Amino acid sequence: MKKDIKNTLLESLTPQKIVKELDKYIIGQGEAKKSVAVALRNRYRRQQVNEEMQEDITPKNIIMIGPTGVGKTEVARRLASLVDAPFVKVESTKFTEVGYVGRDVESIIRDLIAIAVSGEKKKMLKTVEKEALREADKIILNILYPQGNNPERKEEENEQNNFSMTLDIKDKKKEVDEETERINRTREKIKKKLENKGYEETEIEINVPTKNNNIPSFNVMGFDPSMGFDQMEGMMQNLFNSIKGNKNSIKKVKVKDARKILKENIADKLIDMEKVVSIATEKTEKMGIVFLDEIDKIASNSRQGADVSREGVQRDILPLVEGSSVNTKYGVIKTNHILFISAGAFHISSPNDLIPELQGRFPIRVQLDSLSVEDLELVLTQPKNSLLKQYSALLATEGVEINFDKKAISRIAKIAQECNTETQNTGARRLSTVVEKLLGDLLFKASDLKSKKVNIDERYVNDKLGKIIEKNDIKKYIL
Repeated sequence: MKKDIKNTLLESLTPQKIVKELDKYIIGQGEAKKSVAVALRNRYRRQQVNEEMQEDITPKNIIMIGPTGVGKTEVARRLASLVDAPFVKVESTKFTEVGYVGRDVESIIRDLIAIAVSGEKKKMLKTVEKEALREADKIILNILYPQGNNPERKEEENEQNNFSMTLDIKDKKKEVDEETERINRTREKIKKKLENKGYEETEIEINVPTKNNNIPSFNVMGFDPSMGFDQMEGMMQNLFNSIKGNKNSIKKVKVKDARKILKENIADKLIDMEKVVSIATEKTEKMGIVFLDEIDKIASNSRQGADVSREGVQRDILPLVEGSSVNTKYGVIKTNHILFISAGAFHISSPNDLIPELQGRFPIRVQLDSLSVEDLELVLTQPKNSLLKQYSALLATEGVEINFDKKAISRIAKIAQECNTETQNTGARRLSTVVEKLLGDLLFKASDLKSKKVNIDERYVNDKLGKIIEKNDIKKYIL
């Protein structure tokens, strides 16, 4: 696994290549892309130095400053997907200081390792999928045509036994061979039909293990403060499950559903969960990325009232960012080399309002720019799965072909920018609202259209969106 992380995922990704990959999905924000690209590349560089020094080289965590809808979350998410790193996005406002109602900050790491384990398990399931499918089909075949339990065969065997009293040994052997050959031919026919999906709607009974899900959940008071509430409750739940164990149940389902159920159960038994957890743990500790959104909401510029609790949340987050060990159901996870990327608009507060210790653990600050009309035009068309490409694909399922000319795209971007100026600026997210209203009637009537080719030009845009560009009506039409 160590070799895979070094060579396959990081070695070929230079900062320039990382930025180029991010450009496929995110418009602009060059400084932010450079910062995360360097942070990612430094992970590879760290692994090349001697082990003694590796422990002292910690990630240079990043604060992204910018309004909503400019790509802060997308930069972090796409960065993680480039190297298949465990990634979790959390809202800072969900957490409260220890002693108040809310989630404890260590649940961030428990969520991160859970995501990593789930991802690695899915990968390993794919490696055993074919074998599990073969075994599932064998079980279904035995249900459709049981070996040794076929009533017709038993009746024939009884007749054969009575008749065999008058036959010599040679004749009896011949009868047995013929019977075996007949059974094999029949099973082979059924097997081929099964492989060709000929029994998909046939109902059969299967015996499957079912977990005991009716054990009531309860709150545990007075637990170890170092252990999160959700972790303690999960541990108690697992304890009751292990005591009561799993039960088998008979289910009557169609063959197509039985194949899926049996394949999943068999695949679960084939994979090595210890190996899954081991790989996931290493990836979490070496490659994990935590995105702390809305960190500006827990920044405080005073020491009174609610600001006291906000400062408490910062102090609770601090040990994770500094490097600590977190107990999870998969074992202890060290956070020393997890990359933390935080983000916030900082309209009211500033990064300087964070406690000095936390500021010191986020040494890199990146300012993201608001999107211009030109940027919004690019957002509509340039990304690999841009908004207009998405709507074109949706309508194509109804046989409708839509074409946007350049003036129409420019007009859509200008309307979105006007809406952002007159109301709350939601950045690129405003485009979704504008395009949805533009294509609303078309999406509603697509299946009944006589002409399956629709050209969206500037006049079409003005006809559909004329009302919302009037200043008095913007709030009425745009949420």
